[in-house]
Amino acid sequence: MDLMYLFYLSLFIVAFLYASIGHGGASGYLALMAIFGVAAEVMKPTALLLNLFVSLVSFIQFYRGGYFKMKLFMPLAFASIPFAFLGGLITVDASFYKKILGLLLLIPVARFLFFSNLKLEATRKHELGLAILIGAAIGFLSGLIGIGGGIILSPVLLLLRWANMKESAAISAIFIFVNSVAGLAGQITKGIQFTADMYGYVIVAFAGGLLGAYFGSLKFRQDALKYILSLVLLMAALKLFFV
Repeated sequence: MDLMYLFYLSLFIVAFLYASIGHGGASGYLALMAIFGVAAEVMKPTALLLNLFVSLVSFIQFYRGGYFKMKLFMPLAFASIPFAFLGGLITVDASFYKKILGLLLLIPVARFLFFSNLKLEATRKHELGLAILIGAAIGFLSGLIGIGGGIILSPVLLLLRWANMKESAAISAIFIFVNSVAGLAGQITKGIQFTADMYGYVIVAFAGGLLGAYFGSLKFRQDALKYILSLVLLMAALKLFFV
């Protein structure tokens, strides 16, 4: 029982932190489930379902702040949605799934440690063809692994200077939502497994996401939490690689 309380507390913190930067938190949820020994076939749909609630709350807060760029979001989403659905149709061997997930968990570690304070003086117009290609690639990975893709998209937008931090957060949040819907839709056609604990997961993640999105859309610093979460993600990645 103590372990379950620890899991819920960790889930709340993960949802809070991810929502504060415009993410649904799937990579964090997957990391926690890996650490607590949740079955691989349950991890994927669970993370996507939690993504729906947290990413939508996060998007609403950043949208109200006027940070959403529709013209940039549209080509990304246009390509990502069908590919996320396609990825959701594919069942990956459990051992191979864990290795891919372990590799992808290193991306948010880099995101939190190296891109969290990146400042942009000015942004530039996106390239349509490249945006479509990026959306398709991230969308497929989203459906295949059970992530929303925002943790990959966000640093890409920053590096390409297509958006600043707040704009990237707004775009990533709704990008995660639509990809999670598409990925879940693909899984539903093949049958998905949810556990009886899912209601509790959703309530805790929603509460954490609601608070995180509120504070994240304001001027809020959470550097200590970022370092802690990076350590958790790194531990989960190592466990997935070697256990």
